[in-house]
Amino acid sequence: MLQIISILIFIGFVTGAFAEPVKVASLSTVLTDIARNVGGDRVEVREIIKPGSDPHLYEPTPGDIKKISNVQIVLASGLGFEPYLDKLRSSVQKSGVTFVVAESSVKPLACAEEDHHDHSHSHGASDPHWWHSIANVESVTLQLRDAFIAADPDGRAQFEANAKAFEAKLKVLAKWTRLQLAVLPKSKRILVTSHDALGYFARDYGFQALPVQGISTSDQPSSQKVRNLIQEIKALGVKAIFAENIENPKVLQQITIETGANLGGTLYADGLGVGEAGTYIGMMRSNVTTIVGALQ
Repeated sequence: MLQIISILIFIGFVTGAFAEPVKVASLSTVLTDIARNVGGDRVEVREIIKPGSDPHLYEPTPGDIKKISNVQIVLASGLGFEPYLDKLRSSVQKSGVTFVVAESSVKPLACAEEDHHDHSHSHGASDPHWWHSIANVESVTLQLRDAFIAADPDGRAQFEANAKAFEAKLKVLAKWTRLQLAVLPKSKRILVTSHDALGYFARDYGFQALPVQGISTSDQPSSQKVRNLIQEIKALGVKAIFAENIENPKVLQQITIETGANLGGTLYADGLGVGEAGTYIGMMRSNVTTIVGALQ
C-alpha cells in the first residue's frame, strides 16, 4: 500500500512539474512584472509592450494579434490606456482568450478637467496610470492571482503563496516610500513633468502635479499652456522639473531656461525601464529617489 501511495505521489509531482504553463500576453510592462511575480513558473508571459517603449503610440500589428490569439489570458490596463482594446478584443474573441483588465480592480482617479475635455474620445474621465499608486498594484496582484487560479486550479497554492510574497514586498515598498518622502515639506511637493502621468502618486503623497502635456504623450501643449506653466513655476519657486524616459525633454529644457529651474532627472511614467527600473519595485524606488534628490 505504501509503495502504491509513493507511486501516486511521484506521478502527481511529475505531472505537476511538467504541466503546460498558462500562456499570457501582456499589454503593459507593469502587468508583465506583476504576472511573473504571481505566476512563477506556472505562467509564461509574452511581452507585447516592451520596456522603454511608448504605450500611448502602440497599435497592434498582425503579428501581435496572432500572438495574442494563441494565449489563454490577455492583460490590459484599461481606463482608456489602450484605445484599441475593444477592437483587439473583437479580433481575437473567437479564440477563447480571456481579457483581464486592471481597471476593474483599481480605484480610478478623475482626469484633470482639461484632459477630460480634450481627450475624452480616447481616455474617458479617469487617469489610466493606476500603477503609480502602490495600493492599486496590491489590488491588481490579487486580481491576477484569481485569474491564474481560474485558468490553472491545480496551481492555486503556488499562486496564493506567490501573491502573498509579492504583497509583502509592496508593503515594504510603501513604507520605504513614505519614509523617503518625509524629508520634503509640503511647499516642495510640486511635480512638474512631461505629461500628466503621476496623478496617483501626487494624490497618495500630497504633491501638486503640473504636467506640460495631457494624459497622453501625444497631447501637445498649446503655447498659452506653456506660458501659464512657466508663470506658475516662477510663482511657486519650483526647484526642479522632470523629464521622462520615453520623452524628448526639449520643451522642458526651454522651460528651465525661462524659469531657472533645474532638470531634476528622469522619471518612469508610462511603464518600466531597463536595468534597476526593469521591475515595478525598482521603477518606483528609482522615481522616488530621483524626486527626493531633486526637490530636497
